[in-house]
Amino acid sequence: MLEIDLNKSMKKIQVGFLMSYDYELLKKSIPPVYSESDTIFIALDKNQKSWSGKKFDIDPAFFSWLRDFDHDNKIVFYRENFFDPSLNPMQNEVREREMLGKKMGLGNWIIQIDSDEYFLDFRAFIKELRARDSYLDNPERTPIQIAGYFINLYKYVDQGLLYVDEVRNQKFATNFPNYKTGRNTRTRIIYTKNLVLHECLSRSEEEIKTKFRNWGHSHQVNFKKFIEKWRQVNAENYREYQNFFYLEPKKWKNLAFIKGQTISEILNNLDRRSLGPSSVYLWKKNFGQWFKFLFK
Repeated sequence: MLEIDLNKSMKKIQVGFLMSYDYELLKKSIPPVYSESDTIFIALDKNQKSWSGKKFDIDPAFFSWLRDFDHDNKIVFYRENFFDPSLNPMQNEVREREMLGKKMGLGNWIIQIDSDEYFLDFRAFIKELRARDSYLDNPERTPIQIAGYFINLYKYVDQGLLYVDEVRNQKFATNFPNYKTGRNTRTRIIYTKNLVLHECLSRSEEEIKTKFRNWGHSHQVNFKKFIEKWRQVNAENYREYQNFFYLEPKKWKNLAFIKGQTISEILNNLDRRSLGPSSVYLWKKNFGQWFKFLFK
């Protein structure tokens, strides 16, 4: 059982990031959530090791950027030994997320966002949380998770970007961070329509190699098989391919194309209404979750 001391100042919006080899992406993921957060925690391994135990370096210029950006003094570093050589990468991920959740304080909304995830409307997401503040009164007895939906970015190509044409849900917030795998606590989920750009694979080949060597799924991915398809797909032939997910390929069946070479250009060209789940779909999902956990 997760043991967490109650935070004296409760019902805050606590946002946590895990800082590792792709720390530069924090320059894109922190700004969208900054104004609506009470505190932003950045978890960084004391020895700058990833979940796979590989050492990474950090350019001192990043810390200068962070100091300049943090005009409201909201950002707190949490440095600890997050790599345990006796655990596999996913187990190390869960361990770090739980340690960070404890640091953020029970009785608050605990939101964990990865460095390559960019909220499109964080204020709307916080509104969803605030409507459920009663779940913070006794979180151990009424644990829940609040989910949004990823727009998964696959690959930058000539004049644009390839992305997965179907959104996938992801858990972002919880009142009780007793994680079982990744950010999943395996408790009741409340699905919301909030969209998050996930710059998962829209990187250089070298950056993808680094990601696959170090993240929680590193021991589960057939990198050679994945990267061969990733190299071949482009703006002209992407319709000829299917099944792009790196773990269970059929989860990402088809790709779509959008013009734009920067995140801001992509956001301007994105039709958000056509990508998000419908209200009827969300109602069915949430009713199913309510009924599933009704007697648990």
